[in-house]
Amino acid sequence: MTLHCLNSHTVEKIGGTSMSRVDTVFDNLLVGDRSGDDLYNRIFVVSAYGGMTDCLLEHKKSQKPGVYALYSESESEWSWGDALSDVATQMRAINEDIFSEAADRQMANQFILDRIEGTRSCLTDLQRLCSYGHFMLEEHLATVREMLSALGEVHSAYNTALLLNRCGVNAVFVDLSGWRSSDNFDLNQRIEHAFEGIDVSSQLPIVTGYAQTAEGLMKHYGRGYSEVTFSRIASLTKAREAIIHKEFHLSSADPKMVGADNVQVIGETNYDVADQLSNLGMEAIHPRAAKGLREMGIPLRIANTFEPSHPGTFIRDDFYPQTPRAEIITGISQAYEVEIFNQEMVGTFGAEEDILSIFRRFKVRTVTKSLNANTVTHYVAAPLKQVKRCVAALEKILPKDAKVQTQKVSIVSVIGANLGCKTYFPKAVEALHQNDIEILFCNAVSRNVDMQFVLHEKDFAKSVSVLHDTLIGKEQQAVAA
Repeated sequence: MTLHCLNSHTVEKIGGTSMSRVDTVFDNLLVGDRSGDDLYNRIFVVSAYGGMTDCLLEHKKSQKPGVYALYSESESEWSWGDALSDVATQMRAINEDIFSEAADRQMANQFILDRIEGTRSCLTDLQRLCSYGHFMLEEHLATVREMLSALGEVHSAYNTALLLNRCGVNAVFVDLSGWRSSDNFDLNQRIEHAFEGIDVSSQLPIVTGYAQTAEGLMKHYGRGYSEVTFSRIASLTKAREAIIHKEFHLSSADPKMVGADNVQVIGETNYDVADQLSNLGMEAIHPRAAKGLREMGIPLRIANTFEPSHPGTFIRDDFYPQTPRAEIITGISQAYEVEIFNQEMVGTFGAEEDILSIFRRFKVRTVTKSLNANTVTHYVAAPLKQVKRCVAALEKILPKDAKVQTQKVSIVSVIGANLGCKTYFPKAVEALHQNDIEILFCNAVSRNVDMQFVLHEKDFAKSVSVLHDTLIGKEQQAVAA
């Protein structure tokens, strides 16, 4: 396959929750009623089956330790070794469920067994090596994390290619994990090397979402690495369109809060809106992945795996509606206000630099902030334990008469490609006031793409519903029409 000169194909990513619905993915995305040439000119990047990466690393929400967390914290191989054996059992159970042919099932089991036992041997050797004192385990943990994470994607990608071959599709398993590879590739080189000899017009590449690189994907992108891989493949091959298949539509609000009959699927928007969603943790796409597509002028479609006939949401850089409108009401239900009063800030250039360094050290992410002469307030999204550590460190570096105060809050954002803040901001403030919702802080930026409201934690769901009814609800759409 010669990269940089295609344009006739799509690059598509399937998320973990969707991947777990194997029959649905095959019926709606991979095969369905397609035949012949219609099966090709597509590249699929797949995530691990739902929940598998949590077992390999740690649970994304609860932080329950997986194999990696147990390995990094334990001096014994028993805890992490048992957890790795449990992962192997889960993977074989998935294979048992999805492969009806005994020969295919045996191949899939042997493939993942080789990977898991190879990983186990490597981790055992590393643990033994570091026990001598000349080598520090902490220096290798980032590599261990990547090695474990890769197991989830190679499992799902290998299985998918094998199942497609059984269906008569000329699928090819594209392994970007660098397994037993001595090449020190960057991401572009890893992709270009793996795609050598592949003809997308007659082959259907099934690609691992994880890619091993010299710089380490997880170090820079965390668990959003599969979307970065997806974006880079689309950019390198100059795809006609990039598509992410999720288990839900990109909608005007959470249906559980405003009612399924009231939400509206976002038909078209731009990458500015996608960036705002990422800032709130509601990622349509990882911001670094969006950057690559945006720079290459590749449009992105967010599609619902379970409604294949629906066009989904089309995101492009040059979309700007002439009529101002609010598109999405969303936010963070549990955040923290960290208010720092320091009289010495007054008139001092760079007074916040030390504060920011503490936030970076403890990986406490600021969603929005306010600033005046002697007080800076960060509204942050992080676990309480991290916030407490951050506050303790701040109190050590600040003058004795400085004060740090915290409280639980929620953050609600109104987002739109052309938001029309002059109209919508006063409407939003009035609606919240009329419904006895206290605003702790609010802003509307000049780029005209979002408005943010910091509220008491208890008011989150109510405020989303109020703002959706006021700015997006059916009556508002009727007025706009």
